[in-house]
Amino acid sequence: MRSHQSPFTLTLSKGVPLLIFICTFLYGLFPNPASAEEQIPTIVVLVAYHSLSGYTEKMAREVAVGAKSVSGTRVVLKRVGDVTAPELFLSDAVIVGSPVYWANMAAEVKAFFDNWQFKFGVFPEFKMRNKVGAAFTTGGQVAGGKELTMLTILAAMLGNQMIVVSGGGAFGASATTEGDSPGLDEKELGEARALGQRVAEVAKIVKHGSAQ
Repeated sequence: MRSHQSPFTLTLSKGVPLLIFICTFLYGLFPNPASAEEQIPTIVVLVAYHSLSGYTEKMAREVAVGAKSVSGTRVVLKRVGDVTAPELFLSDAVIVGSPVYWANMAAEVKAFFDNWQFKFGVFPEFKMRNKVGAAFTTGGQVAGGKELTMLTILAAMLGNQMIVVSGGGAFGASATTEGDSPGLDEKELGEARALGQRVAEVAKIVKHGSAQ
């Protein structure tokens, strides 16, 4: 027996694919606001470092991993000599890493801070004011001046009216690169990630009033 379909049924069956297409097209024009918000970085963290042996660079990469673990964070990872003025001023947080040279920061890192004024012109407007700052370092000996090095980095940031924080350790993240097991162990790399994460969280609180 031949079945009969009403005109309404035929119109609906043929119109359903077109309806699905229209709905899909409109959804593409008006995406979910929550999804769009998740894709837009809300803070920028600059990780700047100097490294000859590669140890400080390895720490820097782990600091970046920790910062990226906080949602909405974009990380700029660069050697200190390659950082531009726009990258510095557009950042919400700056984490600086240096090897220990004679219980102090490397000359390249010191020049980076000097360039804040002589090359980038942060003063007298204090263009880095209220940005979050932190430090990390690597050194050959257990007590070779790693804390002093981090403190000199933090002192430069304090002079620019930045908000300095610690993480991974009392003054920042550090690693000993010589001894029975030369290199960086997982505990030290974990401290680097913890530093990056805390800086990103604090930067979100400072900028948006919440780490969420």
